[in-house]
Amino acid sequence: MPRVLLVPGALEDLERIQDFLGEHPPERAAEALEVILDALSILERHPAIGWPVDGTLRELVISFGATGYVALYRVRPSGMVEVRAVRPQREAGYG
Repeated sequence: MPRVLLVPGALEDLERIQDFLGEHPPERAAEALEVILDALSILERHPAIGWPVDGTLRELVISFGATGYVALYRVRPSGMVEVRAVRPQREAGYG
């Protein structure tokens, strides 16, 4: 079963999401992170579930609230899943 690795940029994205949601009730931030991490764990069993977007990159849409999030990832030749970014769906691009 492939492992899922969050690269530093993706970890920073999660911190940014948590900080933004921290302005709301604290349980909302915890719930969002739980939903995101649960969705990313699906990649262990189904690494090809996301939409192909560019070369080896794929996007996983994560439903949460009115819009949700999108995770950008790739599957390495070793089978490891590398999550490169996590963004709110309303944000444009991965910068």
